[in-house]
Amino acid sequence: MLHPVPLLDRRVVARLAITCVMWGAALFASTAVAADGDQSIDWGNMGMQLFGGLALFLFGMEQMADALKAVAGSRMKAILAKLTANRIMGAITGAFVTAVIQSSSVTTVLVVGFISAGLMSLSQSVGVIMGANIGTTITAQIVAFKVTKAALLMIGVGFGMLFVSKNDRIKQYGGMLMGLGLVFFGMSVMSDAMKPLRDYQPFLDLMIRMENPLVGILIAAGFTGLIQSSSATTGIVIVMASQGFITLPAGIALAFGANIGTCVTAMLAAIGKPREAVRAAAVHVLFNVLGVAVWFLFIPQLAGIVSVLSPSHPELDGLARLAAETPRQIANAHTLFNVANTILFIGLAAQLARFVEWLIPDKPFEAEILSVTAKYLEPELISTPALALDRVRMEVEHMGGVVQQMLSHILPAILAGNRETLLEIRRMDDEVDVLYAQILEYMGQISKGNLSEEQTEEFLELMEALGDLENVGDTIETNLVDLGIDRINAGVSISAPTRKVLTDFHAVITSALNDAIRAVSKTDNAAALRVIGMKSDIDTLANSEAIHEATRLVAKEPNRIPAYTIEIDIIEKQKRIYYFAKRMAKTVAMDAEPVAPESAAETTA
Repeated sequence: MLHPVPLLDRRVVARLAITCVMWGAALFASTAVAADGDQSIDWGNMGMQLFGGLALFLFGMEQMADALKAVAGSRMKAILAKLTANRIMGAITGAFVTAVIQSSSVTTVLVVGFISAGLMSLSQSVGVIMGANIGTTITAQIVAFKVTKAALLMIGVGFGMLFVSKNDRIKQYGGMLMGLGLVFFGMSVMSDAMKPLRDYQPFLDLMIRMENPLVGILIAAGFTGLIQSSSATTGIVIVMASQGFITLPAGIALAFGANIGTCVTAMLAAIGKPREAVRAAAVHVLFNVLGVAVWFLFIPQLAGIVSVLSPSHPELDGLARLAAETPRQIANAHTLFNVANTILFIGLAAQLARFVEWLIPDKPFEAEILSVTAKYLEPELISTPALALDRVRMEVEHMGGVVQQMLSHILPAILAGNRETLLEIRRMDDEVDVLYAQILEYMGQISKGNLSEEQTEEFLELMEALGDLENVGDTIETNLVDLGIDRINAGVSISAPTRKVLTDFHAVITSALNDAIRAVSKTDNAAALRVIGMKSDIDTLANSEAIHEATRLVAKEPNRIPAYTIEIDIIEKQKRIYYFAKRMAKTVAMDAEPVAPESAAETTA
């Protein structure tokens, strides 16, 4: 299940293509400004270096982020699971998760899942969304370090760790180091490519226009909206600053625009999604836009603050000093701006949530879509297997809820229900089949990624548990519904003592299935061990019921033989459901032995 390092994926290709077009247009515009301009620049060679460096830069970012996700995936799950109503902890969590995932929109998607599952309210999620903006500044801080001379060494060492070591953890750290080296090497190539533009007046005139903060914000917002990565935009801005093309105020305005442009991804992800998703995206947009609006008139003051806080190079002057100081200053301004906004607005989280809920009210009940569909399977999380597999567990709980309803309704329907009631339970299995197919498709997408050995084992266990749960639904739909129809066709009436025996057994089986679903969806080892430990009790109950049926066989009642056959089959089919539940539990229970072959055979009885 482990895969080699992936080639450029569609996201990187799309970002690269759009960025190339935008930069190509800018270069073309600069050459068109002066028809008699300096023709000494080799535009073809510059274009190759510029776009080649950009490809290395973007691919390095993706490679680094993928390795970070693999290294910290389980830790992210643990941190997210401990989220509380504490807004400060929520902001810290949002910053950490986004720093690893390198996408504030994906963090927003995670938040939507928690809201949908009832694990947090919109008000509690606001802190996480605010912290996500801080997390996106980590890339800018990394690329602002001038360690391009060590880039090839990092690539070489990372490559060796990735392809020579057989240890998953070392391979992941190797991928992270190699990705970081590619980021710095791509920056170096782009920086070298842009050096001739230092003396090209039309291009310098174009950069002067960026000194207008509003123009800079609009350009960066549009650019970030197109490539859907504020980290990439900020990285490119820092590369330009390293050549002295833009001043600190212009760089801050571009960073502001990147903050607004990144909201496009969250808005696109919310299209067609439940109200919780739309509201979370709205919080993201509102927070970012308000933050930029507050600071727009104070860009010079922010520039002054970061100039004091950032390293200076008084030994240099002119363009050289600008190129040496501005990259770090822009990175610091980006971080300071987002931290200050979080501190400023986090006390207003509840009011912001109420405003968004007023702005985007719930749909009228009659407008709700009643057809069943997966609730938690977000495509944005597939590139982070640890989180995507968690979403599969949440969806197993959703699917399990339908199966639990089927099981709770089936025995009363068999004993005394009509044909229509039984057919309605059979139709419920169609919902189970739809959810099962959607989960399988999602897991198929997860399997194409880079799974560690631990994640591969978790993946296979989830596949097995999912199949067992689907088999429970099929057992109810076919075997048990058919027994109810047989009872109606034969005109059989189940006696009160037998109903009591069957109902007691059904309650135990229902408890086992509930615990099995909880064990898988919550990775609850205690629940799993409870299910496995019920085997002897269920065997004892089944034996006592068999004795009861044997005594009832000689009762002088009409249709005694058909009734006996149906009653025995009800017991056997419920035992079959328990075996599936036990197999589900064994995929989770740490102290359980592997599923024995004879148990598997018993399920076909």
